[in-house]
This record gives sequence, C-alpha cells and structure tokens, in this order.
Amino acid sequence: MRKVIVVGGGIGGLCTAVRLLKQGYEVTVLEKEPRIGGKVNAKFKNGARFDLTASILMTPQIYTEIFEYAGKDYRDYFELLKIDPIYGVNYANGEKYNFYSDLGKMVKTLESIEYKLPIRYLNFLTKSLEKYLVSKKYFLNEPMIDATEVSNKKLIKEFMSISPFKSNSKYLNSVIRNEQIINYMLFQSMYIGVNPYKNSNIYSLIPAISHVYGLWYIKGGFYKYIEALEKLIYDLGGSIQTNTTVEKIMIINNKVKGVISEKGDFKCDIVVCNADYPYAINHLLKNKKKCLKVNKEDYSCSVFIIYLGLNKKYNNLQVHNIYIGEEFKENIQMPFKGKMPEHPSLYLYYPSKIDDSVSGKFESILNIMVRVPNLQYKKVKWDKKNINKFRNMILKEIEKINGLEDLKENILYESYLTPIQLKHKFNSYNGTAFGISHKLNQTTYFRPHLKDEDTKGLYFIGSSTHPGNGVSVIIEGTKTLTKLIQGDVYKCRI
Repeated sequence: MRKVIVVGGGIGGLCTAVRLLKQGYEVTVLEKEPRIGGKVNAKFKNGARFDLTASILMTPQIYTEIFEYAGKDYRDYFELLKIDPIYGVNYANGEKYNFYSDLGKMVKTLESIEYKLPIRYLNFLTKSLEKYLVSKKYFLNEPMIDATEVSNKKLIKEFMSISPFKSNSKYLNSVIRNEQIINYMLFQSMYIGVNPYKNSNIYSLIPAISHVYGLWYIKGGFYKYIEALEKLIYDLGGSIQTNTTVEKIMIINNKVKGVISEKGDFKCDIVVCNADYPYAINHLLKNKKKCLKVNKEDYSCSVFIIYLGLNKKYNNLQVHNIYIGEEFKENIQMPFKGKMPEHPSLYLYYPSKIDDSVSGKFESILNIMVRVPNLQYKKVKWDKKNINKFRNMILKEIEKINGLEDLKENILYESYLTPIQLKHKFNSYNGTAFGISHKLNQTTYFRPHLKDEDTKGLYFIGSSTHPGNGVSVIIEGTKTLTKLIQGDVYKCRI
C-alpha cells in the first residue's frame, strides 16, 4: 500500500485525503495548527461559532459529491439549508433590495428598479452561465500541466467564444446597464480577490452561479463541513496529526521520500502539499529558481474581518448581505493600489438569521468583511491604533443601513482578522486572502501546476495552484489531482 503524506489540513488537503483513502492509499494529514481547516476555520466564544473566513456556499452538489465518492450519505455528516433571498443588498443612499435565486421573485424585484432590467438580467445569466460551463469543461476540470492543453485549436476556439478579454466592468455595463445592479455584480467578482475594473469578465460567472444554483447554508456554520470531512477521513481509516509543523519536504534523486517535521520524519511515496504554494516553494522546498518566479507573481488583495457577538437580533438582515458604499468604483479599487478604502463597501455574514445554534450566549453573531491591501504595501500599518480607526470607519458606514443604527451599542464581544494573522497563522504570502492573483496570464497552464514537473511523487493543491481559489473550485481540483496521482501510479511514474 502506497503511503501519502498530506501537508496541511486545509480544504484541499482534506478532500484529497478522502479521495486517496477511497482508492486504497494509506494517508496521513499533518497540520501545524491545533485545529484543521486552514483558512476555512472557526472562532469559538461563549458557546458561539464564528466562521473565520468562508461563508458563502454555491453549487452544493460539489460539497456533497465527495461523500458520494466515498460511498457515504452526506446527510449523516452535515445538514444543508437553502437560502432565498440569497442577498440583502443595501446602498449608501438608503435603498435596499432583496435579490433571489427564485426567478419569478428576482424578476419582480428588478422590474421595480427599472422596467426593462429583467430582460437584460436574463441575457446576463445566459451569457455568464455559458462562461461557467465552458470554463468548467475545458479549463477548471482539466489538469493544465502540459502546454499542448492550452494550444489545442478546439480549446482556443472555446476560449475565444466567451470573449474573455473585456474587463468585468465593461462587460456588465454593456449587458446590464444599471449602476445599482452592476455594482452588486462587481462586488461578488471580488470574492477571488481581483480588481473588477481591470480583470476578465469571466468572473461575472460568480454572481451568475449564485443566482442559477442558489446559495446554501450548512447548519451550525461553514466549519461544520470541515468537521464532517474530519469524521469522514477517520471513518475511511485515515490519520490526522495536528500541532505538527512540517519543516522540509525530503527529496532524493528527484523523488519524494517523505517530510521532516518538528516531531520527526515521516517517510512516504507521495506528498500532497496543501500549504500555500509560495510558502511551500520558499520554505519547504527552498528551490531558488522557483522562488524567484513565484515571488514575482502578481498577488490578490487581503481582507479585514470584524467578528461581533451582539445583544440583539437584527431581523432586517439576511444571512448574506452586501453594503455598496459611496464612490464605489474608486473605493473598491483602493486595495489594489495599496490604499485603505475611505468609504468601504462591505460583506455582512449573519448566520443567526436562520440558525440560533451558532449564537451561543449572544443574541446573535455577525461577521463584517472588507477588502484591504496585502502586506506588500508597507505604508498600511496593522497596529492597534490603525485597526481601531478602520473599525470605527466601518461601523460608521454600517450605521447608514436602515435598522442597524444601534449596532455599536449592542456589541458584547469583538475581535478581528487582519493580513498579519493570515501571514503568520496560515502562511499566506504577504497576508493575501486569495493567493496568486487570477489575472488571465496567471490562470490555467500559467498558474502553478498540481504536479511538480521536476520531482516524482510531489503534488500541490490550494488557492494559488490550478484550478484556483474558492472552496468549491479547490474541492473540484482535488478530483483532477486524484486522477493525476492515479495515472502516475498506474504508469509506474511514482
């Protein structure tokens, strides 16, 4: 039986472990933190469960498929609840709309904004869904480790058919032509940390997927999914060791031999590295040539998150809420220029809307997230004084939302996540939240590969590798990775 070491217990490492266990491999997951999950984690306070980062669940079949793959019923591990409306959207001018995956309700809302808007919206859905299906079939679900994969005439034709070179902003202006809805769509394209005024309109597929497939919620919060994967790994006979920091991947004669950790050596035939790719290259492999290349890549922005335990329930909030601030275009681009937004647009996650089990001793809990520069911009300081200043600015914006005017006086508990924690706790390069940027010249074949070209038995999975960032995208990537490993074993390449 071939032995596999998975370095890092993030979503990619855990899902790869499940798939390889099902294929008969002996798998051990090594995680440096006391708790698995990587950035998909949780904070616990007074019985409350705060999801640390990930909270938006699209395409639920991707989350349940891995349990079916393992021969299990996902309902024995976690409970899915459908959310509709999918978003409550608030604007700085006081306007508010609920947006739905239910087509009839969504059309009615859009018609109340502008009478021809539903027609343009349906056109947008059709075009963006095509982008998603083409991307999924020809790019996301393919390994992209060979240059011939991107030079294939059919693939090039399909790629050009979705007109990828127009910016997301220009594309939406040509299709939707309503500023309120455009800003709502642009905000969602930032879920992978890209500048929507500079990067490809391919990422308009994110809001389209939300509306077509709907949004879902896991009872008990997103971290329940990590706990479900943990149980599944144990049920399949796998091993997880926390508080175990891997210091080096052992390579002899261009072949993986194991890993060196602070708790000793682990010998194996295969290493799947789920640590942040730039960190792995710089610290676990110390490959000078690759270090130079990876350090020159363009990186995504970061995030600042406020976690609040509240003394009140806010019925005007949905589970997922977006606040579109003043001077949206200027402020939403500031993080990509190394500046803090002066009128931040915000994402508010309020699971207490439908799930009292996460609130603990508080009446309700709330996460507030805003995009900020990553740590390559040295002028932005994350000291106590600046954190408090930015926090006050954010709460001042939130007071503009109807029904949240008294939020500040109902705060019982408060904590933060900054780019500093992302760097030091999760080894994220420059404290980025989304890894290597998803610019077109850093996607598909041009993104770090799932398989190391120089070392037999070494593989990667995570936000900075192909197919890219996002929980569902990474889960899908583990299917491709598993096929790669199986193919290499079958052909005696390992």
